[in-house]
Amino acid sequence: MIKKTLYFGNPCYLKKKDEQLTIEFADNQKPSKQVPIEDIGMIVLESSQITITHGLISALMDNNAAILSCNGQHLPYGLMLPMAQHHAFTEKMYAQLESSQPLRKNLWQQTVIAKIINQAAVLDTLGIRVDNMKYWASQVKSGDPDNYEARAAAFYWDNIFNQYDSFRRHRFGDAPNNLLNYGYAIVRAIVARSLVGSGLFTALGIHHKNKYNPYCLADDIMEPYRPYVDTMVLDILYDSDKEIEELTTNLKAKLLSIATVNVSIDGVSSPLMLGVQRTTASVRKCFEGEMRRLVYPTL
Repeated sequence: MIKKTLYFGNPCYLKKKDEQLTIEFADNQKPSKQVPIEDIGMIVLESSQITITHGLISALMDNNAAILSCNGQHLPYGLMLPMAQHHAFTEKMYAQLESSQPLRKNLWQQTVIAKIINQAAVLDTLGIRVDNMKYWASQVKSGDPDNYEARAAAFYWDNIFNQYDSFRRHRFGDAPNNLLNYGYAIVRAIVARSLVGSGLFTALGIHHKNKYNPYCLADDIMEPYRPYVDTMVLDILYDSDKEIEELTTNLKAKLLSIATVNVSIDGVSSPLMLGVQRTTASVRKCFEGEMRRLVYPTL
C-alpha cells in the first residue's frame, strides 16, 4: 500500500490519539482531523508554530515514517528516522559493513549507468540529441574512474533548462534551483526511509563519503530517481507563464506528489515510493550476496 505524505504549513498541534495522528488547529475555527498512523509514510513540518508530541513521534518511528522539518526559508532541512526498523537490522548492517570494495564499486557503476540513461531520456523528450549520453553510459566502468557521471551531468544541465539563459545548477542558485532542491529533499527522505526499512545503515555509502553526512547511502541510491524530479519541474515550468521565484503552497503540493509518480522497473509500473522499496531491497540483497544487480527504474 502506498503510504501518505502529509504537509503542515500552518500553526497546529499534532498528537497521537487512538493510534491516529490527530490535528488540532491553532485558531480553533476548524474541527480537528485524524489520520491513521499506519497509513503515513512521511510528514513535512514547515510552520515554526507547529507543536508535536513525543508520543506521536514515537508512534511515527514505530511505523517507519519519516519526519521532514523545514528551515526558515521553508525548505526541507532536517530528517528524523528510526535508528533501526528491520527485525534483523544487526545482521543486515554487518553484511553492509563487511561488503567488499569491488562490490561497492560495481554497485556505483550500475547506479551511474541508470542515472545517465534516465537523464538521457529526459533530454530526449525535449528533442535534444543524446547519442553522447548513451555512449557515456555504455563506457562506465566499475567505480566510474573516468567520471562519466560528471561529464553527463555537465551536458545535462547545459541543456535541460534552455528557457533560462543563465541557469546554473547550484544548491543556492536562482530558480528553478529552488524547485529542484525541494523535490530532491523529498526523494532523499523517501529513499532514506526505505533504506532503514530494508535494514541498512544510511551513513555508509557505496560512493558518497562525508563525515558530516548521515545519509550517504541515500544520496547514492537516489541518483537514478533525480530525473523524475527534473521531469516534474519541467512540467511546472511549462505550465507557468512567468519565472517562479517563490515556492507557493500549490507548488510544494505538486512536488510532494513525487511519491506517487509512476515509475517502471523491469516493465512493472508502481508509485515511486514502492519502486524505491524494490530498489533498496535489491541493495540489501546485493550486500548479502543474494543478487548482483540493483533494480532501478527506467524513464
